[in-house]
Amino acid sequence: MRSVILAALLICIAGGAAEAQEAAEKRQPMLQHEFATVNGIKLHYAAVGQGQVILFLHGFPEFWYAWNDLLREFGKDYRAVAADMRGYNLSDKPARVEDYAVPLLVADVKGLLERLSPGKKAILVGHDWGGAVAYAFALTHPEMLEKLVIINAPHPAVFSRELRENPQQQQASAYMNLFRSPQAEATLSANNYAALAAGVFGGARPGAFPEEKRRRYLEAWAQPGALTGGLNYYRAARIGPPSPGPGASEPPEDLSRRFPSMEVRVPTLVIWGEKDTALLTGNLKGLEKYVPKLTVRRIPDAGHWVVHEEPGRVTQYIREFLGGR
Repeated sequence: MRSVILAALLICIAGGAAEAQEAAEKRQPMLQHEFATVNGIKLHYAAVGQGQVILFLHGFPEFWYAWNDLLREFGKDYRAVAADMRGYNLSDKPARVEDYAVPLLVADVKGLLERLSPGKKAILVGHDWGGAVAYAFALTHPEMLEKLVIINAPHPAVFSRELRENPQQQQASAYMNLFRSPQAEATLSANNYAALAAGVFGGARPGAFPEEKRRRYLEAWAQPGALTGGLNYYRAARIGPPSPGPGASEPPEDLSRRFPSMEVRVPTLVIWGEKDTALLTGNLKGLEKYVPKLTVRRIPDAGHWVVHEEPGRVTQYIREFLGGR
């Protein structure tokens, strides 16, 4: 009799736990997928929640889904939005390299924020290329931002210095010469995007990219024109280490020449996975010279894909920076 009662209790507890989990899932805010035509192109974005806009910008070779976990978390307190940047996934993919110049990428963000947050300051979060665009946006439109969050992305003046003066960063950035080459698409897409998968999935901590996430990434990479769109960011920017020998590329462009001032006048949080093998920690050296209102949070045991490896810590640091909301 005692064992029967115990079994019944366990069934009730299990049933209660399942119901609680189901209820919690129902309480999760639902993502909305929308399109906005801004700056002459159509951009896809995922959004959730209400209130002040917090816009997330992904890097190469990702898409809006890079922010899926953070979207749902910040959607509890904000209007959380993650865009497919031009050239990626479901957004338009202009054909010309020059259509991916930084001023156009900045104009995309401006148009999107004018639509999503008219007359109100937003919060901008960017990783990798998304972080580079976020820096450029903050340099040109600081009046539209309340705060800026950068995740493993260099300030343009600091990165120009590192490419000129730091042999380790030059070596770490050698992949940029491949990405700018005519062979890039064939190399990266061969064998069902094996090289991209090795760089992203294989370059992250085990478990950071579970099977469902990998499947979604492969689908996004396979969107017609998406790989070329992402690579055109590198081609249009004309940045990278000098390549020796015949056919050497031009010297790295001094990115600081693109902006009237290199000072970011917006309170800025920089989160950096210190095991990043592409963007080294030298990019943090002297950053306070260009970002006076700077907070830095280093994560020693994470790498370039820190958003996937440590979503809890990334969320915690952003929430602390935003005032605990």
